[in-house]
Amino acid sequence: MNNISALYPEVFLSLGIMSVLMIGVFIKNSYNLVNKLCLSILFITIAIIFNSLDNSEKVFLGSFSKDKFSDFIKILILVSSIFVLSTTQNFINNIKISKFEYPILILLSILGMFFMVSANDLILFYLGLELQSLALYILASINRSDLRSTESGIKYFVLSALSSGLLLYGCSLLYGFTGSTNYEIIQTQLSDNNIGALFATVFIIVGLAFKVSAVPFHMWTPDVYEGSPTSVTNFFAVVPKIAGIAVIIRFMDVPFKMILSEWQLIVIFLSIASMILGAVAAIGQTNIKRLLAYSSIGHIGYILAGISTGEINGYSSSIIYLTIYVIMNLGAFSCLYFMRVNSSYTETIDDLSGLSRNNPFLAFAFLIIFFSLAGIPPLGGFFAKFYVFIAVIESELYFLAIVGLITTVISAFYYLKIIKLIYFDDNKREFDQVKDLNSSTVMIISCIFLATLFLYPSIFNNIIISIFNI
Repeated sequence: MNNISALYPEVFLSLGIMSVLMIGVFIKNSYNLVNKLCLSILFITIAIIFNSLDNSEKVFLGSFSKDKFSDFIKILILVSSIFVLSTTQNFINNIKISKFEYPILILLSILGMFFMVSANDLILFYLGLELQSLALYILASINRSDLRSTESGIKYFVLSALSSGLLLYGCSLLYGFTGSTNYEIIQTQLSDNNIGALFATVFIIVGLAFKVSAVPFHMWTPDVYEGSPTSVTNFFAVVPKIAGIAVIIRFMDVPFKMILSEWQLIVIFLSIASMILGAVAAIGQTNIKRLLAYSSIGHIGYILAGISTGEINGYSSSIIYLTIYVIMNLGAFSCLYFMRVNSSYTETIDDLSGLSRNNPFLAFAFLIIFFSLAGIPPLGGFFAKFYVFIAVIESELYFLAIVGLITTVISAFYYLKIIKLIYFDDNKREFDQVKDLNSSTVMIISCIFLATLFLYPSIFNNIIISIFNI
């Protein structure tokens, strides 16, 4: 029973999911009720995690790790999911896909992420990964009346199944050449002489790169972002990325810690390729969700740059970047819920032309969020990049820092292009007056945070330092 105490958040989340599923089955038209119950479950789960923040332990023969790092990532996942669920309720009702399974699938994927983040064993990690992935496959194609949604679900399923197969093959090779599935035992067995195990790490890194949409394993991202309902895209763009980056850091810091020189070059390549493609490919996009997809690929490149240092300072800078990235994306997608013309949602960038004349509040929100995504000081996005570049330069990876700076300048072009449309072009369409308190609240919180972070830029740095015990 002492072991179970470390799993209280997972146990409560599992019981909550099963209970809410029964309510959804037996009560007709229960989407709004189920959504509120799921939000309540997420809030209580946060309280359970906060109640045991000081406890760090490994249970079940060391396969499950509860520590400050996993607790921080879980809280970030839960808070992001609360914002996503609260902002998407009106959208789901308006496009008539208000199925009670929707919030339950989100909770199931969160449960899988929890096990991924706390896993200290390859088997537990893979079980968590598949639980997350199976829920995401269904979410991507949940709008069965829309051909694009069905297509995006199939694309994501096929490509994700391929990457999961590569990942599982890498895990099986790693077990075969090291004799264990436990991260810490693998760390002691991995060395330059163990060629088979080094070969296995390549497959694992490839599988993980797919999950966070790093180039060249990004091919599913623009199509799935565009084809899925905006509420699902909002979730895809934020929450699975948190778990994926946390798992990469865990792998690099524990099982792969002693072979830095072997995996560092691979991660540097993934970082550079992601930054370049994210900066260049987004320039010609006309759909704002596809643009945000390429934008997220670029941001993953910056996060991987911090991880590629192989040092605690680099990992902490990546976590800071990830946290600010989450806030920026939650704000960006909250803005999209106000892009309605004649009661139907639009995703075309040109429809934002002249927005400042009809909706100055929404236009200003776009200004703050896109300037922050571009990394323009003194907004939050600038400090995200600042911490990563400092960590990269301290590790003497100067070429990586130069590429990062150049791609930041290039990517600023398409963000500024949208701001130019909003403030300087003639008005083409007038958006409906949308009353959505939840989305407005998230948008305001995001903008205030990004605009005022310069007053106390080290807030996240201090938290991360305590997590990694620097």
